[in-house]
Amino acid sequence: MSARLEGKIALITGAAGAQGRAAAMTFAQHGAKVALADIDEARVNAVRDEVEAAGGEAFAIGVDVTSEDSVRRMVEASLAHFGKLNVLYNNAGINNGGSTEAERDVDVVRLPLEIWQRMLNVNLTGVFLCSKHAIPALISAGGGSVINISSTAGILGSLISGHTYSASKGGLNSLTRSMAAAYAKHKVRVNAICPGSLEPLMKFGIPRTPERQKMLEANYPIGRLGTPDDVVQLAVHLASDESSWTTGAIIPVDGGFTSTS
Repeated sequence: MSARLEGKIALITGAAGAQGRAAAMTFAQHGAKVALADIDEARVNAVRDEVEAAGGEAFAIGVDVTSEDSVRRMVEASLAHFGKLNVLYNNAGINNGGSTEAERDVDVVRLPLEIWQRMLNVNLTGVFLCSKHAIPALISAGGGSVINISSTAGILGSLISGHTYSASKGGLNSLTRSMAAAYAKHKVRVNAICPGSLEPLMKFGIPRTPERQKMLEANYPIGRLGTPDDVVQLAVHLASDESSWTTGAIIPVDGGFTSTS
């Protein structure tokens, strides 16, 4: 087991999904103790069990990141269990690709208000609430790292991902910079990782014909889609003391996609 995160307590939201699970397992492998939160309590408990079976130490709790009371309870319970927080990993988020146009994130002329409000509530307000309640704990611990999972859609916009998703991630990038400037004096670093298309997530709702796969991969100079591990390896660096002079960064992890757009 690596010791890059030894002694650190990391709170990971959206921990039941593919990216959240990868973060939980990898952070624990590098020595962190992990507080895992997700709206799906059964699945997040299963991830906790996986971490512990692999020799790590984990705590799991249900959370609705759009509810301030729920977020407050999540932070308080994590502090009660571990005694401190060093890392906040804002991973919870949604990208609405519903089965009908009325359920999907489409262009603004056709976009249902409910889709707009729901995605902004989860992807942007959720990060605000988690940061609001966790950053004081990071300050009390002498400083720490906030890692926001954004998207290349927040840098470039996207016809594929939808207007609301792009807006939510663009707002998250701006919030990242603002929080970085505000809390640097408290030794709290705030950075955003902007993944391109990731394999496990792209499987849902998209026909995976060889032609479709080839078309998707052609967008990336490296020649493949990403994986959760591509994201979490950078997150480990940002969570560790190795990145002590890195804050306010909006970092694409996208196989070169944004460099050619």
